[in-house]
Order: sequence, then structure tokens, then C-alpha cells
Amino acid sequence: MTALQCAYLPIEALQHGARGSGQPLGAVGFFSAADATPLSASGPPLVRVPMPPLSVSDTAGSTCELWSATGNASHGERDDVQYGHNGDILFGAIQLAESAFAASAAATGKTPLQQAAEAAYAAIFRATAGLGFAHILRFWNYMADINGESHGIERYRQFNMGRQDGFLHSRRAVTGSAVPAASAVGFDEGPLTVYFLASRSVASTAIENPRQISAYQYPSEYGPRSPTFSRASVAHLQTGDVLFLSGTASIVGHRTLHAGDVIAQVRETVANIAAMVAEANRVASRTQFTLPELCCKVYVRHAKDVGAIHDELRRTLGDTARLLFLKADICRRDLLMEIEASAGHPLDFATGI
Repeated sequence: MTALQCAYLPIEALQHGARGSGQPLGAVGFFSAADATPLSASGPPLVRVPMPPLSVSDTAGSTCELWSATGNASHGERDDVQYGHNGDILFGAIQLAESAFAASAAATGKTPLQQAAEAAYAAIFRATAGLGFAHILRFWNYMADINGESHGIERYRQFNMGRQDGFLHSRRAVTGSAVPAASAVGFDEGPLTVYFLASRSVASTAIENPRQISAYQYPSEYGPRSPTFSRASVAHLQTGDVLFLSGTASIVGHRTLHAGDVIAQVRETVANIAAMVAEANRVASRTQFTLPELCCKVYVRHAKDVGAIHDELRRTLGDTARLLFLKADICRRDLLMEIEASAGHPLDFATGI
């Protein structure tokens, strides 16, 4: 049986051969812009993301997110997607420079970011189909200047247009229970980065938040195309149910609440997370998830807010919740923070934060 495992470790541990609790499938390194620590070019995919970790003590070092699984792992590249899998679970990643699409912008009528997003998702769906991993469990999306505007439209909206085109051209559903969980946040500059987990045989159950409108049903005021993701999903793996919570923020219905008040945004975000954990427990057949067991990546717009966010999360989630803070831009300008989380899998958490 396959056990999916995750580890959050200092980047030095990865460089010294840390493997987590199983065979490594792939890893993502979160670095400051000034950190030039090299990543190995061989073995499992190792993706560099220019998104610095934050700490209440201002001493956070570069960190890696390492996904592993039991059994023998194979690694390779297909359709520009780097991957690692153990026969049952696949980790994959693709990074595309928008500059590669600049020349074709006028001919296609699409922006470089829109084209890059479409190309990334089309490549992912080709690669997963070719490798036999039809069921996407979770997507992560990182892009430069997510709140900026170019070609007359906000860049996050450009990304949503390209992402949806990638789904549609690959004959993938863009609404309903087949849409995977996902996050999308920004950094200062760098390539569009998409990484994901997929299963060969096990589908996941999409979860929506009763306090929110489904993202794929947002009204047109949020852009020409709605975001393509579910609020969360439960993967029914052989060894138990795993919860993947999408990026979650201070949104009720489809409106941002508490603009400018970071503590109020944290509390509203936790209320949304609690609602989704309750919904997940309705569909989980072998696992009951709780707030204190969550492993959270907390995206923070302003580094000065990390102490206040940390203290409020400790108050609401408890001392056992694992919290990794990353400096990032959130998909809406009026959002100061966002949380994604997972639970139900073995976890090593040793970031020192």
C-alpha cells in the first residue's frame, strides 16, 4: 500500500540527503532572492521558488517541501514536466518563462502569462495522461507580480484565462466535483511555476465551502474567466484519507471582508477553514480531520504582520498545528494573508519556525 508523506525541512537538510520517511518523489525549495544555494540537477525534481520563509524571530532560512511515498521511485521528464512517482502517486512540476511567449502575443491575442499558463496546464495533462496518472489531487501555482496589470488586465486574471484554456483544451471539467484543489499566489519575479500531485487509480472528492460561492462560479467582476479550483479535496488513498485545503482567505460569499485588518482576516480565514474541515469529515470514510493537526503554509503579504498572524493562529489552531510562513502576494490586493493546508499523511516538520 502507498503512504504519501510530506516533510518541511531546512534546505540544508535536503542538500545533505534528507529523504523524508519514504522514497522522495519531488521537492520545492522556498528561497530569498539573495539565496543562491544550488539545487541538485539529478534525481527527484527540485524546484526553486523565490518566495522567502518568514519567522517571528526574523531568522528563517530557506526551506524545502519534500513529498515522498513508500515503494520504489522513478524520476524523469516528459513534455517539459519534471516528475517522480512510485507507481501509484506522482509529483510533477513545470516552470515556464513568460518571455518565451512574448513574440506570439500579437498573433494569438493572448498575453504571455495567459499563454504560459495554458501551455503549462496542457503539458501537465499530456504528461499525466502519457504516464497513466489520470487523477490530479492538488495543484500549486506561483507567478510573478500577481496583482500587477499588463495588456489592460490584471495578471491574476490573465493566469485564470490561460489556466481555464488549458483545462478546456485537454477536455477537463472546469466546474463541479472533478475540479482539483489549488492555490495561486505571487512573488516578485521569476518563471510561472506549477507543481502538482496525481494518482494513477484513486480519485479525490472535491469539497466546497458553505460560507463561500464556489470559485468557478464567481461573477464577472472578478475577471473574464473564473478561477478553476475547488475549495478543498479529500484523496481516498489506500492508507487513508488525505485532506488538501486550497488557498483560503478572508472571503465570505465572493467578497473580501475586513480589508486592512490583518487579525480580523486571520479569524475569518480560520472560520472558513473550520467550515471546510467539517465538510471534509462528511466525505472522509476512514479519517476525521481536526484543526490542530493541520500542516499550514501561511502566505503573508507584509512581513511585519507575521508575528501578529502567528499569535492569532496559535490561539485559534493550537500549539500542535504546523505553520510555515512565506512572503507572498495574495491574489486580491485587499487580502493580507492566505492559508493552505493538508492533513492525514505522515509529516516531518523541522523548519525551526
